[in-house]
Amino acid sequence: MTKAHTTTLGVILAAGSGSRFVAPEHKLLAPLRGKPVISHALQAAQEALAHVVVITGAADISALLHGVPAVHNPDWATGQRSSVECALRYAREHSYDAVVIGLGDQPFISPEAWESLADSDGAISVATYNGERGNPVRMHSSVWDLFFDTPGKPDEGARALMHLHPELVREVACKGISADIDTTEDLSKWT
Repeated sequence: MTKAHTTTLGVILAAGSGSRFVAPEHKLLAPLRGKPVISHALQAAQEALAHVVVITGAADISALLHGVPAVHNPDWATGQRSSVECALRYAREHSYDAVVIGLGDQPFISPEAWESLADSDGAISVATYNGERGNPVRMHSSVWDLFFDTPGKPDEGARALMHLHPELVREVACKGISADIDTTEDLSKWT
C-alpha cells in the first residue's frame, strides 16, 4: 500500500447503537479473531489511506482509535445519513477532495478494496463483490452539495443519491467479503 491519497479521506461510520446485537457490549467492541470488530475495519482503512477519521455516536470507542481523529455525530440516532453528513462537513473543513466511506461493523473489507475505491475517478464509486454493491463508497467533492440537497431516508447513506443519479456512479469490482456484524449470530459465523 502506498498511501498516496493525501487528498482523500477514509471514513469509518461507527455511530449507530447496534440495537440488533444483543450482548453486554456494543457490537463494535465485540471480540472477533483477537480484537474488537471495529479494529479490523479501522486497520484496513489505515493501511490503504494516509488520512482516516471515525464518526462516533452511541458507543464509546475512543480507547480503540489510537490517535485517529473522531467526529461525534450528535444526531447518530437519526440514522446513517447524519453520519455521512458529518463526514462530508469534516472533509470540506479540512480541504479533502474525496471521501471513501466504510462501516465500522464490516471487519472483512480489505485494504485493497479501500485503495481501489480511492483510486477510482468516478464522481461516486461503489465497491462490488461478485456483482453485488457494497462498501466502501467513494464520493468526490463535486457531488457533496448534491448529496446534501438530495432527500433520502435517514438510514440510506448515499443510496438515494446513487439511485437518483446512476449516471454518476462507477462500480469498482473488489475481492473480499462485505459481510457486516449486525447480530450475535452474524458474529458467531466468523468466530
